[in-house]
Amino acid sequence: MKIGCPTEVKPQEYRVGLTPDAARELVAHGHAVLVQEGAGTGAGFTDEAYRAAGAKIAPDAAAVFADADMIVKVKEPQAAERAMLRAGQVLFTYLHLAPDPDQTRDLLGSGVTAIAYETVTDRHGGLPLLAPMSEVAGRLAPQVGAWTLQKANGGRGVLLGGVPGVRPARVVIIGGGVVAAAAARVAVGMGANVTVLDRSVPRLSYLDDIFMGKLTTQYSSEAAIADLLTTADMVIGAVLIPGAAAPKLVRRDQLATMLPGAALVDVAIDQGGCFETSRPTTHQDPIYEVDGVMHYCVANMPGAVARSATQALGNATLPFVVALADKGWRQAATDDAHLRAGLATHEGRLASPPVGEALGLEAVTPEVLLGL
Repeated sequence: MKIGCPTEVKPQEYRVGLTPDAARELVAHGHAVLVQEGAGTGAGFTDEAYRAAGAKIAPDAAAVFADADMIVKVKEPQAAERAMLRAGQVLFTYLHLAPDPDQTRDLLGSGVTAIAYETVTDRHGGLPLLAPMSEVAGRLAPQVGAWTLQKANGGRGVLLGGVPGVRPARVVIIGGGVVAAAAARVAVGMGANVTVLDRSVPRLSYLDDIFMGKLTTQYSSEAAIADLLTTADMVIGAVLIPGAAAPKLVRRDQLATMLPGAALVDVAIDQGGCFETSRPTTHQDPIYEVDGVMHYCVANMPGAVARSATQALGNATLPFVVALADKGWRQAATDDAHLRAGLATHEGRLASPPVGEALGLEAVTPEVLLGL
């Protein structure tokens, strides 16, 4: 199979779909790898490193899309990229279709077989291709939140860890999953006063156990969130419903109850965001103010640490890329129910019921699509 890896074109996106190590692995399995010139530069991987791994370098994205049987990317394809997709081709990348009707329409129209990283599952009920980026985004959230809180950036001018005699910042993390645990680890490490909200008591018990009392856990409810908002210096939105739009947990009218210059960090912005006033921003222009509250809503947070993020993502995606290349998408998805859960579109049919529900489109399950 010919596997193509184009340069990411989303603003301020420096990650790349395949590392040279991944290319080497695929070549060892007898496949051809085509990488766009400069695709790995932002993550610190040179064209020479890909050549040494056995990949060929293509002059532009058009050459990659035209020649490849499977496209491996990081971010959802942009409009210009979607125009180059075709029936019979496999697209393996993050898609986040639920809040994106235009992309969904274009993928269905192209006939491409699209498989979404974010809905591939594992035997523990987790999302193994989302988890590494959730780890990265989660660990970044307190860092960028601390930066947002600086007075020069419009924040409250509060130091996250405080100093002797001055209380640390109060950080509220809504959600108790992978993002939340990673955010809590860094926020606690920076000396903040951290409260984690979740609706799973076993998960709260787990977090209480691993942090050994260094944070507060609280059952999540509208009342609990409303109460904590009034004293929070930073609120990190870390909720995800797999494949569906994120729930809105902080309303605009609640911003008036918050401290002036407090920071909202919305890690769920890729899925539409979990604050009513969230809108996607870029690393170039990451923050904005609404009703005196600072919002950080960068839609590709891990792109800020492109090398670490690319390596972490590549470790997780490679076994699936190899399976798709070795077996073809249909056999690979038939053999592996976890990969099958990632199937999003095929020849104009939507294979994700949560996306269908979010966008009002007809959808079938991957099993129905495959005739299983």
